[in-house]
Amino acid sequence: MQEMFSKRWFRWLIGFLAVVASVYMGRYQRQTGPTYPVPVSEELAGSSISGELIRTHGGAGDAHVTLTVESTTAAGEIVWRRYPTNDDWSRIPMQREGGELAADLPHQIPAAKLEYSVRLTDGGQELVLPHDETAVIRFRDDVPAWVLIPHIIFMFVSLAIVFRAAFGAVLGEENVKRFIPWSLAFLIPGGFILGPLVQKFAFDAYWTGWPFGGDWTDNKTLAALVAWVIAWVICRYWPRFERAAILFASIVMLGVYLIPHSIHGSELDWSTVEQSEQPAAAQPVD
Repeated sequence: MQEMFSKRWFRWLIGFLAVVASVYMGRYQRQTGPTYPVPVSEELAGSSISGELIRTHGGAGDAHVTLTVESTTAAGEIVWRRYPTNDDWSRIPMQREGGELAADLPHQIPAAKLEYSVRLTDGGQELVLPHDETAVIRFRDDVPAWVLIPHIIFMFVSLAIVFRAAFGAVLGEENVKRFIPWSLAFLIPGGFILGPLVQKFAFDAYWTGWPFGGDWTDNKTLAALVAWVIAWVICRYWPRFERAAILFASIVMLGVYLIPHSIHGSELDWSTVEQSEQPAAAQPVD
């Protein structure tokens, strides 16, 4: 197998596969995360209901929730409360906007969450969305593109390098330790410079992971860095374990990416919020 790595086309093939694997990993992480919208494709009284229930809102203004509702006789409301609390439920009537029913969830301070469901009625029938549990939406401030885009690029390239290193280690490539500085060169700026800036713009805090908090996103990034530093030390002082060290660091980082993005992320503690900053109550649900 080592002879194959002497061929340029094979190295390009392995690199291409690493990029493809990174794309699929990034897509998986995004779609399984708690901020990915809940897809809606239902029927009510013989008419179609489609769209998505948003679970994140950035910037100023209320969170606009819309669903495409085929029937013009259907009515709807959003039932909501602060999350996680035992507040009484409140409701907001949905208004017709062309072929859609829409309502606005009240704007919240960064990291605040609301849980909500949509209740639709038509022809004496009722549909509650989502079916089994409420949708939870988290509010944040806007993150400038000049911070967010480089952060995403650096983290993606770092992941692609990890896949490339892992493929090389599994297939018996020599000198796989050369990928360590490349991985750190993208992981450190992406996760520990641009990442905290994204966090600061979005939630007004640079770092909420260990030792200051339990944010899984920050802690995952820290775990990946520790794994690669350990791999670097092993390769430097015990070079015969080079491939094992690279596989160890790669497995840790890939495990980190298998955890959905933003799960157990920044979340407002409502007990610390002044009454004036809490959402105004809508009409209580009977």
